[in-house]
Amino acid sequence: MSAHDTRPAAEARQLLSKVPEITIWFWVIKILCTTVGESFADYINMALGVGLVATVVIFTVVTAIVLAVQLSLARYRPGAYWLTVVVLSITGTLYTDILTDQVGVPLAVSSSIFAVALAVVFAIWYARERTLSIHSIVTRPREAFYWVTVLVTFALGTALGDWTLELTGWGPGLSILLPLVLIGIVTALWRYGANPVLAFWIAYILTRPLGANIGDWLGLTPTEGGIGLGTFATSLIFLAAILATVIYLTISKADVVERARTTQDAAPSPGRRRVSLGILGVVAVATIALLAFTSSQPHASALADEGPGPSCNNSSTLTQDQATAAAEANFPVADMNQFRTIATDILGRVQSGDQAGASARATDLETAWDDKQDALNATDCGAWTYIDQQIDPVLSSVRSVTPDSGTEQKALQALLTTLGA
Repeated sequence: MSAHDTRPAAEARQLLSKVPEITIWFWVIKILCTTVGESFADYINMALGVGLVATVVIFTVVTAIVLAVQLSLARYRPGAYWLTVVVLSITGTLYTDILTDQVGVPLAVSSSIFAVALAVVFAIWYARERTLSIHSIVTRPREAFYWVTVLVTFALGTALGDWTLELTGWGPGLSILLPLVLIGIVTALWRYGANPVLAFWIAYILTRPLGANIGDWLGLTPTEGGIGLGTFATSLIFLAAILATVIYLTISKADVVERARTTQDAAPSPGRRRVSLGILGVVAVATIALLAFTSSQPHASALADEGPGPSCNNSSTLTQDQATAAAEANFPVADMNQFRTIATDILGRVQSGDQAGASARATDLETAWDDKQDALNATDCGAWTYIDQQIDPVLSSVRSVTPDSGTEQKALQALLTTLGA
């Protein structure tokens, strides 16, 4: 009797699969979930006025609840499974955002952190269970490892996707192509004979930047390279698509694995696996070379201009007076006048009770600030960071579904003071 035969009887009897079959439906709904993760996280954070830290806390609690329900089930249930994926997608996105936006960790560092975390999870999972196959998710320990891995892949995919955009300066439409092409290559290699477990997890990670870029392309305004649906509309569309797909899968059972696989599919030849691994290595090197070349070209990216400028780390955080002086000294007068004019207009509309007008002008402020981000950040990233962190509460308070005039005016007055009004 092997070591795996000595596990508790309750676990040994749990032979119904807890995951769907890997069909085209799996990948379609996975991409839908990742798109929702990006757009819904942005909407909750900004439009509802909750704030990033509070949003992270809320979704961490929601994640724990949803995971507890999912782990308590004895078999795969499409609704519960894909709800868990959606929530983990949002939470993983938020974890990357809080490291980048709140703590100030560079995307290169956060990508490395999550990559190491994923390697550690895989190592522990394999050391305990001797497999990383999704088809082996038939016990609670394996399912727990699976969901931790899923959460880390969402965070890693978010960091890698955002880092790629910083390096390249690509717009949301063009940025869809890289992960899409890479997924196509991985799929072709899987069909040829690549290690199916390796191919699955590479594709799983790549669907995150693909879905995020699709969400950005749909949600951003045409001036920002998108088609202008907005984050809320994008979230609703994809949530509806997810719901429709889950209903179909629940009725058709097209993705159900009734019992654990007792026999393995015919393994590809070792030669094909080695060839596939070599091709994956070449593709990885080519991708890195493409990103390095693109990063070296002139493009709208703050990353390429952060060399000798003022440090933006936490140890050099400015006071409001310092930020005001730095902005007045280093930022173009025309830009400062534009920001002051818009902020003053928002304040006036808030004070007069014109919430719709204030929200519209908040979008103007966001667009104007984003348009100048690269130039201002390169000029004085310390002042830019300080003002950027003041604009966020302005946007979130004005766009809140339950706006509070006092909160809005406080955020606007603080911003206007820094802008020298």
